[in-house]
Amino acid sequence: MTSSPESWRDALATFRHDAPEPSVGASRRPRTGLALQFELREMIPRTAHRWNGPTSRSVAIPRANGRGAARSASAEDEVPGTGEFRLAARPTAETSKGWARGTMTWTNLPHLLNRMNLDPEQHRWFCELGALHRAAGAMALDPDASLLFLDEFANPVLWAMLGQAADLRIPLIGTGSGSSVAVGSRARLLVDLRRESQGVRLEPSLLFDLPTTGRTADVRLARPIGAHGVSIVDPRDPRDIVIAATAAPLGSDELAILRGRGPLADGLVVPADAVDEFLSTYVPGLRERLEVVSADDSVVLPDVVPPVLVLRVAFATGHRTELTWRWRVSRGGAPFTPVSELIPPGVLPDAWLPDAASEPDGATRVSGAGSEAPPPPLDVTLEGVESAHFVTELLPRLRTLDGVRVETTGTKPSYRELTGDPELVVSTMPSDKRDWFDLGVTVTVDGRTIPFLPLFTALAKGRKRLLLVDGTYLSLKHPAFARLAELIEEAKDLAEWETTPVISRRHVSLWSDFEDLADESRPALEWRALVEDIAGEATRPVSVPSGLTAQLRPYQAEGFSWLAHLWRHGLGGILADDMGLGKTLQCLALVQHAVESVAASARDRPAPFLVVAPTSVAPGWVTEATRFAPGLVVRRAVGTEAAGRARVDELARGADIVVTTYALLRLDADAYRDVDGGWSGVILDEAQFVKNSASQAHEAVRDLGVSFVLAVTGTPLENSLSELHAILALTSPGLFPSARRFAQEFVRVIEQPVGGITSGRGAGDAPAVTAELRSARLERLRRRIAPFLLRRTKDVVAPELPEKSEQVLSVELAPEHRELYDVYLQRERQKLFGLIDDLDRNRFIVFRSLTLLRMLALDAGLVSDDYAHIPSTRLDSLVDHLREIVDEGHRTLVFSQFTTYLDRVRSRLDAEGIASVTLQGSTRDREGVVREFREGDAPVFLISLKAGGFGLTLTEADYVFLLDPWWNPASEEQAIDRTHRIGQDKNVLVYRMVAADTIEEKVMALKERKSELVAGVLDDDGELFGPSLDAGDIRELLS
Repeated sequence: MTSSPESWRDALATFRHDAPEPSVGASRRPRTGLALQFELREMIPRTAHRWNGPTSRSVAIPRANGRGAARSASAEDEVPGTGEFRLAARPTAETSKGWARGTMTWTNLPHLLNRMNLDPEQHRWFCELGALHRAAGAMALDPDASLLFLDEFANPVLWAMLGQAADLRIPLIGTGSGSSVAVGSRARLLVDLRRESQGVRLEPSLLFDLPTTGRTADVRLARPIGAHGVSIVDPRDPRDIVIAATAAPLGSDELAILRGRGPLADGLVVPADAVDEFLSTYVPGLRERLEVVSADDSVVLPDVVPPVLVLRVAFATGHRTELTWRWRVSRGGAPFTPVSELIPPGVLPDAWLPDAASEPDGATRVSGAGSEAPPPPLDVTLEGVESAHFVTELLPRLRTLDGVRVETTGTKPSYRELTGDPELVVSTMPSDKRDWFDLGVTVTVDGRTIPFLPLFTALAKGRKRLLLVDGTYLSLKHPAFARLAELIEEAKDLAEWETTPVISRRHVSLWSDFEDLADESRPALEWRALVEDIAGEATRPVSVPSGLTAQLRPYQAEGFSWLAHLWRHGLGGILADDMGLGKTLQCLALVQHAVESVAASARDRPAPFLVVAPTSVAPGWVTEATRFAPGLVVRRAVGTEAAGRARVDELARGADIVVTTYALLRLDADAYRDVDGGWSGVILDEAQFVKNSASQAHEAVRDLGVSFVLAVTGTPLENSLSELHAILALTSPGLFPSARRFAQEFVRVIEQPVGGITSGRGAGDAPAVTAELRSARLERLRRRIAPFLLRRTKDVVAPELPEKSEQVLSVELAPEHRELYDVYLQRERQKLFGLIDDLDRNRFIVFRSLTLLRMLALDAGLVSDDYAHIPSTRLDSLVDHLREIVDEGHRTLVFSQFTTYLDRVRSRLDAEGIASVTLQGSTRDREGVVREFREGDAPVFLISLKAGGFGLTLTEADYVFLLDPWWNPASEEQAIDRTHRIGQDKNVLVYRMVAADTIEEKVMALKERKSELVAGVLDDDGELFGPSLDAGDIRELLS
């Protein structure tokens, strides 16, 4: 589209600054203007004959010559008036003859916009004004719906609306010719004191500002507009109307004066002989409610009293105290003092005080009309001990403060604080509950015994004070109470406390903490014996049973004595010695001891012990028992009852030990639970098999209902503290609270990041207080488990063992192998980085990718047969080392987690002429394979880590190869300890093969950090890192 060069002027013609107003054509009528008309109305009463008639009438306006009325007589004129006058407003419309209301009312006005062709902005203003009047809770409009009474207009937004009216060209008009309406501001009601011969006259006066001048009005002509303004109209000549906003909201006394009520409405005179009393006694109170002046200075007023902060204290029954704050202000302009200056720090709780930012400088905030008082303290209701503390401690201090006045109502209660140091006495008494003792905690302060239940409740709820029934109270901030609160909270979590607190036989370390805190302890005799047996510094030795044919080493004899004491008291535990230190022998000594103890007491033959072990380990129990305790009757379950094997009852009858597997226990759980006569005890070998509390095996053990459960494992803790809790829940039920609470109290605190640790899982910059809390929880955990967990390491108790040397063999990938690995690494990185932030949902995909990278770093042929031709430098290195080791006459264990890789290794060894034996999960004759290696000539034993990493004794070998690293250090240590154990007489060399610059190097670093978990909980030193494999760990593996 094209246009002429001059057409732009036509297009923009209406934008010229001197463009004429658009002309009104035949199709557009001029807008009808609106005005707000004010009119003084006299109220008229309703009668039975005119119950629905008007409630008011117009006030007559004098004619210019002073005769007659300015309006026509109406029926309302016949009704006597009430003498009450109110100012009303109504909408009026512009006509050719002036302003007229016509049929327009506040009710129908919203519907007249188009019918009367009203100005839209003016129309909107009138609708909003009517809505504000109704929304503020005003009474209904006059029956003729045309009037809006201003004294009912409670919303101060009225004055802003009147300001907008001028902008919208809405006139404010009166009634009759010569009338006027003026809008003022800052209206103030004063009490003017003027000295006369009779004394001092008090006369109310009204001041207000007009746009050009100030004026004084007769109060008798003024009426309130809501509580925010006044109107001044003379009923004798209502043509001149003044309305004005007040400088501050009107108080009740000011409203009373404006309504012609109260003692000051018409003024009064104070006799001359009472003036001094009036000025000193009454003027200060008068100033708190009204502004007092002497316009002619004939009366010398006393100095203005600064605002006073008044606290009203109401004492109620039931140790209840209500506090209400307010300012007592003189209307004379004296400055406010900030609350922070009136009340020194520490007198009131910070939560009660106003924000300092809400307190402007007192010199700039005065107590005159229109000023806003700073916020006082919060109104509060105090109950119980908080009420007692306020009355005895805070109230006396508040009474001494200048600028603060305290007024009380009700009867002040009598309270007394107990300030002495608490004296604690703890005791135990036998309980009706099996394995439980009643725990007594007695606290005495100033000779007053504190009831335990209220004390326990207050400590449990974290309260700072405790009120007793006699009105005495005490502070719970004493250090003894803080520690007592911790111990009570822990003990409470361990049992359902009803009316009496109890402590379990398994909580000897908790009792020790109570004893350390108490001034006196009074344990029951049975409890003292229990503590001395299992919580002493050294275990009292127990004679080795005569039926045991083995010679126990000193540490084994000590371990047996520890087990015997647990057994005597019916308490389970965890024997967590290093692999290879003879845990099975110590357990057999315990069973032999139990059998001989019963025989010596001439009691019936005891119920058998149930030994639960992995399938590969179960035969070893029979062999070891036959060798070291030949007098014991040992039977082994080899199948389920459903498969036609011997019934569990038959196996148990007359036996001393029944050996089963975790799988058989799970499948025949009911049969093992319901065996005749029950079980003397349960021994869980390789107890890490029940480290998952949600597993069926864990549930089956728990349902056996046996009081003595012994867990035997060198690795009670592999990945998380929750695993330790799961095992302790079987061996020492009740030692710790539920798994959920244990996670809150220990797992989350101990395994979270700690300041000062700069690398690995647990790294972070947490506050020092977090590290202190973590250290304290770790120490508490150690103390609690110490009586029920025995762990000895080989380097401490078996220094005679030959040296074990470990070495990492770094393997460089062949060029083609490296190129393939890098391609897969980049692909898996891109796939995983978007998934690991939601690890729980994507765990399977993530670990599948990690396993793929581990297999690829090990041997490309494991990923796909298409890569089988790519040479494996790892396999070449292994063969080179084995050839040399075999030539020197040594024997070797080779471990891998991947059975397919072991197959490739065996094929390569066969090709190299190196004989080997293989043990995998699919191997049926495990005992035969182990015997073949131990008694045969094959120098190499290829073992799947999962199938042969535990339960085997292979001291014939003195070399170990770990072909692929894993981030669980416990599994590798178990594998190594197949040969580095009691009976080994040669140095053991361990080689860990790791592909350089691959995920395997990252796994080694991660494994090193995870090994700190066991050291942190089970040992006395070592920094503890969180154990879980999380998103951060996986990012590092992929880095």
